[in-house]
Amino acid sequence: MKDVKRWLDNFVIKLSINSKPVAGRLRKNSGNVISFLTFSSQYKATRELIELRARVYDDVPEGRIITDANTIIIDVNPAFSKITGYSREEIIGKTPKILSSGLQSKTFYALMWRSLQEQGHWQGEVWNRKKNGDIYAERLNIVAFYDQHHSVSHYVGLLSDITSNKRQQEQLDMLAHYDVLTQLPNRALIVDRFKQAMAQAKRSQTQLAVCFLDLDNFKPINDSYGHHVGDSILIEISRRMTHNIRESDTVSRQGGDEFALLLTDIDSFAHCEQSLRRILDAISQPVVIDDISHTISASIGVTMYPADSDDFDTLLRHADHAMYEAKQSGRNRYQLYNVEQDQLIVFKHHRLLEIEQALLNGEFQLYYQPKVNMLTGDVFGVEALLRWNHPEQGILLPVDFLPIIAGTALEKKLGDWVIEYAVKQLNEWQEIELRPEVSINISSNHLLSSSFFDNLKWVLNEHPLIKPNAIQLEILESSALGDLKAIHDVLERCISELGISAALDDFGTGYSSLTHLRALPANIIKIDQSFVRDLLDDPHDYSIIDGVIGLAEAFRREVIAEGVETTEQGLMLIVMGCLQAQGYVIAKPMPADEFPRWLQNYRPNQEWLECADRQFSPKEKQLKLLKLATSHWHNKFVEYIKSPQDSALAPPIMDIRKCHCGTCITWLKQEKLLKKGSMVFLKQLHETFHQIADSIFHHYQQNDLQTARAELHELQQAFFIMHSTVEQYKTVT
Repeated sequence: MKDVKRWLDNFVIKLSINSKPVAGRLRKNSGNVISFLTFSSQYKATRELIELRARVYDDVPEGRIITDANTIIIDVNPAFSKITGYSREEIIGKTPKILSSGLQSKTFYALMWRSLQEQGHWQGEVWNRKKNGDIYAERLNIVAFYDQHHSVSHYVGLLSDITSNKRQQEQLDMLAHYDVLTQLPNRALIVDRFKQAMAQAKRSQTQLAVCFLDLDNFKPINDSYGHHVGDSILIEISRRMTHNIRESDTVSRQGGDEFALLLTDIDSFAHCEQSLRRILDAISQPVVIDDISHTISASIGVTMYPADSDDFDTLLRHADHAMYEAKQSGRNRYQLYNVEQDQLIVFKHHRLLEIEQALLNGEFQLYYQPKVNMLTGDVFGVEALLRWNHPEQGILLPVDFLPIIAGTALEKKLGDWVIEYAVKQLNEWQEIELRPEVSINISSNHLLSSSFFDNLKWVLNEHPLIKPNAIQLEILESSALGDLKAIHDVLERCISELGISAALDDFGTGYSSLTHLRALPANIIKIDQSFVRDLLDDPHDYSIIDGVIGLAEAFRREVIAEGVETTEQGLMLIVMGCLQAQGYVIAKPMPADEFPRWLQNYRPNQEWLECADRQFSPKEKQLKLLKLATSHWHNKFVEYIKSPQDSALAPPIMDIRKCHCGTCITWLKQEKLLKKGSMVFLKQLHETFHQIADSIFHHYQQNDLQTARAELHELQQAFFIMHSTVEQYKTVT
């Protein structure tokens, strides 16, 4: 203000000096007095106007900044200093670049200067930086002033701080476009991004992947530990997904534990598979909340644009269908949508209704497969196995209908039916003096249902003559991937309060068998039939079973093998230390009314009894295993050579380094169970045996069947020598 007054006073003095002498003019013409008075009045009015303008310049809340033609700052008002934090003395002589935040691009400033040059003004919003480093938003209006030569003499900027408005707008945008819990984009925002991505995909001739993701076994965690734990897991899972996608991709929460993903710039489905694998792997890592580790997985359905629809809702619905298929296939995986799968989903929906009606119509029944102690030959129990007596398709196995109802209310309803009828059947058998232990298969979803314990207790109370220890619950290890603690608590309660027992079925097929063995109170471990089936063929399956038996002994659990189909498999299991078995070599599953008659005619396997009576030394055990493996290898090879070339039969392992016989010989050597000379001779016999077999196999592959089959007698002789030698070594010290 003082500068403006000083400038005005100087202007008046200069005006009086440069004019003709005023006093002389007054003496000559009195009219000049009036002119002078008029001038004085105008001067006073002008000065008051200038003072008013100066006050407006200083006192308005908007910032004012004046620069010369080279954008050097020559003046600012107090509001500018209040907004930016720079005093007038600090900013004079600088350029507006001192306020730059770096958030605007070069293109932004280029367009600003083009507008100033072509139109003489520009207005818009700018993010700038205060003296203390804080970023703020301002609304800026710049006007160019010109001199008499039409050249820019000054730039004047008017600015106001709109940061609070921007923050409020951001909060409103966040509420409108983002999920409150996870801060992920919501459905509205991902739809908008899809439209933009679709336009870009058309221009670049690329594809988009729309994915629907649903967490597996999330509800049991949420129900058992509370929503605060569930929310923490959702936040962590959201963070992991965001971390494992590109900036151009989008993860959106659709609600609950469901998410949508938009993957852009995709060349092919194989391209997006890399991202899907990373996401699944990230989600499956344990989440620790309050020192408790939670393991969770996800199922993902995927569909592609433009191969599929260009409507986002349709794409998401198709991805949802594919996700359902991924869950039915075992969870923790992704599935690409196609029309055939969609039709299959429709079929499964109809099948689900059909299964529910079948339960009402009484079309389900229980079959029972005996379990024996190979050491004694005693039949100590049966496993209850569900069958669907379909009116048109006949007897259907569980694999034909149980996967369809997995995770549904019908799964629990059918599970309750199985328990009720198995216990009822046990009661009927006890009335005729039959008291087998009955094993009942239970899914983890059924086990974790709120009514499971009460329903089981009610069924047992309805049959008070049944001893609870005659009931055994079998839970699939592969289904125990949810909340181990909750599963443990339910099983522990059933064992301690009801007196029943528990078994861990299909042991070894889960991803964390040791964890399950330690965490679940199961006193029986069932070796999965997939390992038993190839026990005599694959050394790896032998090693797995041997490991399971060792674990059972270490954890003081009993062990039973399922799927035993040959006497030789049973013999090998006995030698390994597994004495309980069930399988077709004993009996196939049968209706309840056939079991008493079967039991009356049952005769124990004599070879098993004879083998079980013996106490094997470590050397005898390994030689017995070698003898069994050699016999099996020889018989399988002969059967293969005698079969037609278009037969579905497969040869045994031909690689001498990988076959079961070679593995047994290696074990004998490592344990030093034979003398060196005997070991060398046995190894030579095995090599000769394989050399003959390789020659026969070569002729067979060359379609020279006559020569191949003619040489089988030579193989038979080599087998006899090796077999006899192994038998002899069993008695040699």
